[in-house]
Amino acid sequence: MATEQFGPSAQQSIAGQESLGVIDQETFLDIRSRAHERVLLECEAAQLSRMTLDRKIEQVRESLTAALKDAGLALPSRLRDRLVDEVMDEIVGYGPIQPLLDDPTITEVMVNGPRKVYVERDGIIEPTSKVFKDDLHVMRIIEKIVTPLGRRIDESQPMVDARLPDGSRVNAIIPPLSVTGPTLTIRKFSRIPYTVHDLISFGTMSEEMADFLRACVIAKLNILISGGTGSGKTTSLNVISSFVPENERIVTIEDAAELQLQQEHVVSLESRPSNLEGKGEITIRQLVRNSLRMRPDRIIVGEVRGGEALDMLQAMNTGHDGSLSTAHTNSPRDSIARLETMTLMAGTDLPSRAIREQIAAAMNLIVHQNRLRDGSRKITHITEVQGMEGDVIVLQDLFLFEQTGIDASGRVLGKHKATGLRPKFVSKLKKEGVELTTDIFKVA
Repeated sequence: MATEQFGPSAQQSIAGQESLGVIDQETFLDIRSRAHERVLLECEAAQLSRMTLDRKIEQVRESLTAALKDAGLALPSRLRDRLVDEVMDEIVGYGPIQPLLDDPTITEVMVNGPRKVYVERDGIIEPTSKVFKDDLHVMRIIEKIVTPLGRRIDESQPMVDARLPDGSRVNAIIPPLSVTGPTLTIRKFSRIPYTVHDLISFGTMSEEMADFLRACVIAKLNILISGGTGSGKTTSLNVISSFVPENERIVTIEDAAELQLQQEHVVSLESRPSNLEGKGEITIRQLVRNSLRMRPDRIIVGEVRGGEALDMLQAMNTGHDGSLSTAHTNSPRDSIARLETMTLMAGTDLPSRAIREQIAAAMNLIVHQNRLRDGSRKITHITEVQGMEGDVIVLQDLFLFEQTGIDASGRVLGKHKATGLRPKFVSKLKKEGVELTTDIFKVA
């Protein structure tokens, strides 16, 4: 196929538009695909892997020149350079979406079939001009992502969670489940992890909130970070976990390892799906149980979404203080209700009051985060879990984000403020040698 000539329609299309410096999209995609196939025919995968980057670029240029010469085509240098770049992306990267993954301003890449690619910038979703040739092209990129991780995707298992080498989270779902064609969603993470100063400058939290959270982590309080999809929970978990002292042993547990902890003594555990025979699955719940035998000072669960909530609560209540986790919820109060529901998913026949008592005893703080209408992420609540009154868990807001309006450009206006209430666990902070000035809790 690589030696097949381009048809007259392709030549006419190029000849008719070359004066404008462009060719139609279909012709460009056809040329790119053929040039890529020619490179693969002329160089084996093992041979390509041993080449330096400069040699690969040289090989792509040679193959592209030969392919165009065989077809009797001439392209402007601008288009030739673009073709070389895109064929290189196919060989050493992830095809059409590689430039999007390289763009630091993009936080999410969404492929809805071969012809619709969207990105998220600053919390706002927008379309791009990037396209794949067809469904098979998208499938090839998906397989390129998941195969090195020992995962598979096919008709018998048409969904997969994976990650890129930089830790970015990947979800893929293919037909017959996806009617629009192979669908790929990549949640990118900054190559340079965000620091607490970054979140303060973004307006995600205030300096007072950062100082308070640092004190709570050092004092080994159990913290749950809650919020909706894309609200920035994992980013905040990364930043808050950076407050853990360097001399402590941390065990992280995730579906797809994406946390970017900066401490030296970190053990990362990742769940595993079942194999072709439906065996070998390792769940988050099993990893939480196993982590208790690994002498952890801190257990960090990337996200609690099922029966592992019971094991996590029991760990918190049996001496494993300072645990951190995230959960999908709409408010701090919903976080309590969802923890109760997830505990019941463990299959144990516990009365509601017993579960609530475990939650009240284990959980100290809920940090709730939202993505606002302008795309900005804000920690909107820092809420203390005070304990039980009757059958109800008592919550107390310590810090809030107060929205005051929206300016002409659509930007949300508001400020973080303390509620003026002091947490009941201040005495525990003092016992751990952590001092907080009372000014932190004063209403501005």
